[in-house]
Amino acid sequence: MISRPRFFLSLAVSAAFAVSSLAADNIKIVLVAGKVKEVDKTGHHDYLGGCRLMQALLKQTPGVDAVLVNEEWPADEKVFDGAAAVVFYTDGGGKQAYLATPQHIALVQKMADGKRGLVNIHQAVEFSPAFAQQSKDWTGAVYNALSSRGHWDSVHDVFPKHAITRGVTPWKINDGWLNHFQFPAEMKGITPLVWSGKEKLGSPEGGDKDVVAWTFDRPSGGRSFSFSGLDAHHAWEQAGMRQLVINGVLWSAGVEIPATGAKCEADKALIDSFLTPRIAPPKKVKTEAAPAPAVK
Repeated sequence: MISRPRFFLSLAVSAAFAVSSLAADNIKIVLVAGKVKEVDKTGHHDYLGGCRLMQALLKQTPGVDAVLVNEEWPADEKVFDGAAAVVFYTDGGGKQAYLATPQHIALVQKMADGKRGLVNIHQAVEFSPAFAQQSKDWTGAVYNALSSRGHWDSVHDVFPKHAITRGVTPWKINDGWLNHFQFPAEMKGITPLVWSGKEKLGSPEGGDKDVVAWTFDRPSGGRSFSFSGLDAHHAWEQAGMRQLVINGVLWSAGVEIPATGAKCEADKALIDSFLTPRIAPPKKVKTEAAPAPAVK
C-alpha cells in the first residue's frame, strides 16, 4: 500500500510531467507568403509583410509555433511536417505556387486528406478554371466567370455566432474584395462569416453572392477558412478584421478560441514595422491631346 505522502507526491510529479509535455507539444502553423512585387505601392499585396505580422500575432497564443515560408514555396518541403494548419496569402488566378506543379498539388492534397487546416487569404481564394476541383475540395467554393472583384467601402457589424467571430468588433473599410463565389448546393459544409458587396455593402442581406469570409468543414475531415479581403497592409489596423483572421487561422488548426477571441494585440507602429520595402512605381504623366487639324 502506498503511503499518503508518497501518493500525493506521485500525483504532483505526474501532473507536472503532463503540463510539461503539453507545453512542449506546440501547435505548428505554416505561413506561406506569395511573391511581393519589387515595384509597387508600399503595402499593396504585401503578402510577406502580412505573413510576418501573422507570425507575431499567432505567437501571442501560448503553445502556437508559427513558421514562415517567404519564398512562395519552401525549398525544403519538410517544413510542412507536423503542421496543424497551412496558410496561403498569395496572388491567385492560378499563379499560386502550390498549384505550379503536380507534385505541389499532390502535397497540398495529402495535407487535406490528413485533415490539416487550410487557409486561403485574399487572391489565394481565386483558383483558375483548371483547378476548380482543388478549389472545391480545399476551400468549398469556386471563383468562376460569374464572380467579381473590386474596391468599395463596406461596414461590417453583423456576425453569426461561431468560434471565429468571438471577440470580433465592427469595422469599416475600403478593401479589395473578391465575391460571387459558387458555393455547393444548400451551402453544405459552408458557414458564411462576413459579407461585402457594392449594393448591400457589408450586410448579410447581400446573400450568398456577397460572402467574402467563410469556413468549410471538409467532408473527409479537416477545417478550411477563406477570406478574400486584405488587399493592403493597412487593413490589419482594423481590430475586428485582425481578430477575425487570427481566430480563423487558429480555428483551422483546431485551437479552441477563447470567448473574447484569441489575443492579437497590435498598434500601427507594430503593423507598419512589418511592411516590405518597395520601389515606388513611376508617376503617370498626363499628356494633353493634340489639337484637331483645322478643317479647310
